[in-house]
Amino acid sequence: MSRPIGIPVWKKAPFTRLLIPLIAGIMLQWYFQISITFIASALISFCIAFFLFLLLPIALRFTLKPLQGFIIQLVFIALGSLLTWQKDIRHDNNWYGNHYRDSSYLVVRIDEPLTEKNRSFKAEGYVESIIEKGKNIPGKGKLLLYFSKDSFQNDLHYGDRILIHKNIQRIKNSGNPGAFVYERYAAFRGLFHQVFLKQNDRVVIDRENINPFRQFIFSAREKVLAVLRNNMLTGKDELGIAEALLIGYTEDLDKDLVQAYSNTGVVHIIAISGMHLGLIYVLLVWIFTRIPFVKRSKTLQLVLILGCLWLFAILTGASPSVLRAAVMFSFIAIGKNFFKQASVYNSLAASAFVLLCFNPYYLWAVGFQLSYLAVLGIVIFQKPFYHCFYIKNKLLNKVWELMCVSTAAQLLTFPVCTYYFHQFPNLFLFTNLVAVPLSTIILYAALALAAFSWIPVVGIYLGKLTGWLTGCMNTFILWVNDLSFAVWDKIQATVFSTCLLYAVVFACSAWLIQKNKKYFSITLAALFVFVMQDTFHKWQTSRQQKLIIYHVPQRQAIDIVQGNRYQFIGDPILPEDGSLQNFHIKPGRIKHQLLNRTDSLAGVFTSGMFMQVQHKRVLLINRPVIFDTVYPPIEIDLVVVSGNPKLNMAMLSKAFTCKQIVFDASNPLWKIEKWAKECTELKLQFHSIPASGAFIYNVGI
Repeated sequence: MSRPIGIPVWKKAPFTRLLIPLIAGIMLQWYFQISITFIASALISFCIAFFLFLLLPIALRFTLKPLQGFIIQLVFIALGSLLTWQKDIRHDNNWYGNHYRDSSYLVVRIDEPLTEKNRSFKAEGYVESIIEKGKNIPGKGKLLLYFSKDSFQNDLHYGDRILIHKNIQRIKNSGNPGAFVYERYAAFRGLFHQVFLKQNDRVVIDRENINPFRQFIFSAREKVLAVLRNNMLTGKDELGIAEALLIGYTEDLDKDLVQAYSNTGVVHIIAISGMHLGLIYVLLVWIFTRIPFVKRSKTLQLVLILGCLWLFAILTGASPSVLRAAVMFSFIAIGKNFFKQASVYNSLAASAFVLLCFNPYYLWAVGFQLSYLAVLGIVIFQKPFYHCFYIKNKLLNKVWELMCVSTAAQLLTFPVCTYYFHQFPNLFLFTNLVAVPLSTIILYAALALAAFSWIPVVGIYLGKLTGWLTGCMNTFILWVNDLSFAVWDKIQATVFSTCLLYAVVFACSAWLIQKNKKYFSITLAALFVFVMQDTFHKWQTSRQQKLIIYHVPQRQAIDIVQGNRYQFIGDPILPEDGSLQNFHIKPGRIKHQLLNRTDSLAGVFTSGMFMQVQHKRVLLINRPVIFDTVYPPIEIDLVVVSGNPKLNMAMLSKAFTCKQIVFDASNPLWKIEKWAKECTELKLQFHSIPASGAFIYNVGI
């Protein structure tokens, strides 16, 4: 009996053949910044070539069919580049950055309700015009606004237009090794500058210049939050989780609790995603298939279901992650409704194609990547996993089905998760078995609370039920998180190692599913390369000898590194402050695989402000000091200035021959600028941590 002929995925899902070149064009434009003239010329040329191809005789077109496909690929590569170029606001002639000067005034519209932070209030603003020397220049572009708490009078609201006169600052990365690339993240959102304003730096010139649709979104969100806060008479942690679970509001979440959810592999529960919309979809299908005049028409069911899904997406704040999930789910639902043989792969590719045409920068969004990888993993692997065992018991069968879904989703997301978050939740199967069903009940209870809170008795009891269930889930997650083996932390991952992991996953899966030895050979080859690169990296780590001066605002933070051991020098508060460590220092330690902290290292000797690190002489200046002139000057390899000391560079240069001077972030900016001018005049080499990021000094040479 002949084997059935398999249809390739790219033929069952033709949108994949358009999606891949579109992605290639987006990446090409972002990393190489091609000029619009070249992009437009290429796009026009490829389109002309395609239409000329259609004029050829049919026989010749059939012979040269691969050429036609190649031309189409080039058209979509050029289209991806064009969309990316157009999305970059900096290419707009009216972008405020093209006209702004230090003497300029900016007219800015506050584009969202203010959010309270530790030391300020934060909001996104939109620059409407620039006033320069009495001339009003139309402007475009977003600006990140921070309002000082000590001078804030609660007089600003969404829609207000303010006039500001304060030098704006370019958004920059911290420069710490392995740190989150905040500058790129902000650029993808159209943000390139920020400004910190006190009361005297701004004047309100117009009130409530609002967009009705955006106002509806903000008002709806506030009403839902008010319902939860008025009826859930529980702790702050329970309320924060319920707010995040229902509408994706994360401002009230405790950072340690979020970390616990991440460590246990269920952080997707508190981030509005495809899972939430899937649960809403199941509920809507159940409701509309039982209404007599609705269940007769599949088209009417689809319209009502998608209408409710999109209404839910809007009420949750219409965040990018919610909109992505709504678009993806809409394409899947439409494909199943109108096309009986519709390919899920094609629906996924089509939704991704539409989203990337709308905003090419979604390609770099972690939520975008994880959403599609999770769904793709479930589509590819869930059924093969499920059919490995036959279980008669209905309850155990449901448990096995849930385990298969969790494993399938994790299989394609874990390489990306280890790359971005450098950890793997070892107990994700166990926690998902409890947390996913429990969170489903909480979501439905919270939806019922939002719908029926106007009935006093119902609202009170639903609020108590939601709070109690959320408290149970938090208690369970924290208990699992306290287990010593709950998470595999500090995993070092690169783009290359992540690609190798995916090669192993896909090749091994293809081997197990199709029983083809060729894929087994590919699995072994990819695994061998992965092990070799990991071994080489560990060998490099064992030989490293460095001194790392981190960029931590208003703090001194230095690691002396030998292999994977390190000695910390800095403010005593840093080792105890988890948020500062996790954001500023931990990524660098993960990148350099610094696993063991010690109070002393071989070859490191300290005497007052002087330090000998291997063969390098280091001078740590963290208090006022007056140097005597020494002849000949003492040779120093590295001078680190911390803690805002009273210091004269000319006197320092007479006492020491300084090869390199570093000013860390514990010094005020104005003083660093003063020292920098003195160093320039004296021809001394210097490095400003706030301006140029962390400083890594190799002490092994």
